[in-house]
Amino acid sequence: MSVHVVRGDDPILRADTLEAVVTELVGADDRSLVVEDLTVPGRGAEGEPGGAEARVAVVAAAVQAAQSPPFMTARRVVVLRDVGNLLAGEVAPLVECLGDLLDTSDVVCVAGGGTIPPALTKAWKDAGATEHGATRAKAEDVLAGVAAAAGVALRPGAARVIVERVGTEVGRLPAIVDVLATAFPPGQALDADDVAPYVGEAGGVPPFALTNAIEAGDVAGALEVLGRILTATGPQQPKAMHPLQVLAMLHNHLRRVARLDADDVGSVADAITALGGKVKEYPARKALEQSRRLGPEGIREAYAALARADLDLKGARAIPEAAVMEVLVARLAALHGRGANRGAGRGTGAPTRRSRR
Repeated sequence: MSVHVVRGDDPILRADTLEAVVTELVGADDRSLVVEDLTVPGRGAEGEPGGAEARVAVVAAAVQAAQSPPFMTARRVVVLRDVGNLLAGEVAPLVECLGDLLDTSDVVCVAGGGTIPPALTKAWKDAGATEHGATRAKAEDVLAGVAAAAGVALRPGAARVIVERVGTEVGRLPAIVDVLATAFPPGQALDADDVAPYVGEAGGVPPFALTNAIEAGDVAGALEVLGRILTATGPQQPKAMHPLQVLAMLHNHLRRVARLDADDVGSVADAITALGGKVKEYPARKALEQSRRLGPEGIREAYAALARADLDLKGARAIPEAAVMEVLVARLAALHGRGANRGAGRGTGAPTRRSRR
């Protein structure tokens, strides 16, 4: 008997990991006789498909399969997908089952759907479950692994083009590498120009990539990231963000910066305190640096730009939403760029308070 947990944010990589685990457990047996594959439905309304009754029924089926002797095979493998859809009050039968498995049963729980109830994670730990897959798959590491396995040699520039293009859609990497392995002779070192035609559409990017580009004063880079946020999707962002969502994100970011534009904030420790005491040192330091670069006048200009964009998104001037956001992001990045130039003129070192005279 054994218990396995398959994790991973990217559904494609998670599915690949699950396939490898199940293949190893099944071995030479007939898969159709060995494997019982079940999926926990989503959290729909009571009595509807995906409601509590449906979830309870799936758990009951999984428990029954795990507690039943195998038929015409040496083992039985029970796969339960999307266990994050389960509520805390629905896992008790599964928890009890995992604590008393038949010697001939293997249970594979697959993450997905939502937050996994603590009682279930504790049951995995108590059962000595083997975990597979990483919660956060780093694109560079995944690319290096699949390229090496396929015999595809990527120069640094080529790897950078691929990673930047897929963004958060790490699950696209195996397919891209398969295409490259077909298109080029084995062992040929590929440059950026070689791989560019094969990497497909730009994938999603994390929201912080936009604020990072704005803080760097990179107008062109910020506009590129904005376009991807408004149109592309990914495992952590199943839907493209609405302009009002992006506006709210930028407003929250500026609000943190503005809170540090105060006479009693002179150090990173002061910044952490001003931000509520629960912020780590690195983001607090970044926010403090941006506050010093912008200064009171720059912060006022940034707020004015956000206010104008808010009105325009609500129809004040009948400007297309995408154009409104592009103007806003360009203005914010330019403001930060001017602030960075002023900071460079003052020299390096710890941020210092600006005079309010």
